[in-house]
Amino acid sequence: VYLHAGRMLGVEPADCVVVEDSASGALAACAAGIRCFGYAPQNVNPALVAAGARIFTDMDELPGLLGL
Repeated sequence: VYLHAGRMLGVEPADCVVVEDSASGALAACAAGIRCFGYAPQNVNPALVAAGARIFTDMDELPGLLGL
């Protein structure tokens, strides 16, 4: 799904970012070569970490993580 969305927008996987709260979504993003941030507001989700996501706990952190 992520690769298809990137192709439809004319964007390479390396230039995409996914924000996920599920391990399966994070795994799909990482398998596609897309940088993935795992949103875990309640606590660190080991499944998100295992899938390769970089965990953050507050949406206010996201602009900094994205370098904005």
